[in-house]
Amino acid sequence: MANVPPPARRGKGEPPPQAAVLDNLARAESVRLKPLNFKVPADFHREFKTFSAMNGMSMLAVLVESFRLYREHKG
Repeated sequence: MANVPPPARRGKGEPPPQAAVLDNLARAESVRLKPLNFKVPADFHREFKTFSAMNGMSMLAVLVESFRLYREHKG
């Protein structure tokens, strides 16, 4: 069998540069998103998603705007 020396150890090298620290904790509380989980009928989901896409809005934006209008209407 051939006598092969072990590979040379190189070490870990320099640590990566420190990433910029984002100011996540300073955001307004209303900006933070919270999960809202409920089930809807498949036909409603399809219509809601289609409406959102056709109007270039996210489903979240449609839901938020719809609730705002509903609240204004109901007082």
